[in-house]
Amino acid sequence: MIVVPKAMPILVRFLYFLERNYSLTLKLFAMNTKSKVLLGILGAAAAGVVIGMLIAPEKGNETRKRLRKTAGDWADSLSHMWEKGRRAAEESAQDVKDKARYAKSAAEEKVSKMKESFS
Repeated sequence: MIVVPKAMPILVRFLYFLERNYSLTLKLFAMNTKSKVLLGILGAAAAGVVIGMLIAPEKGNETRKRLRKTAGDWADSLSHMWEKGRRAAEESAQDVKDKARYAKSAAEEKVSKMKESFS
């Protein structure tokens, strides 16, 4: 488990957590133009939300509470999306394995029938 320094603000700790836990996983995926654009839009939206919250005319304590809640919601949402994607990938991989097994057995059966017909 990664220990994040307590002195860091909650958003910085959240970003630190994401970078430490998911950077290796994200580097495994090939980045195409669409994913780069989507990532850029999401990053700009997140930055806009944070800046908007920071310059909002509220007390600092209320803004920090709202930032903490928003970061927690984002973390929950991200972990749910991650889990959903992981499950979908596992199901797809299992489907491919099942289809490959079926194709292999069908091919073996046809080969054995052809051998019998030539014998």
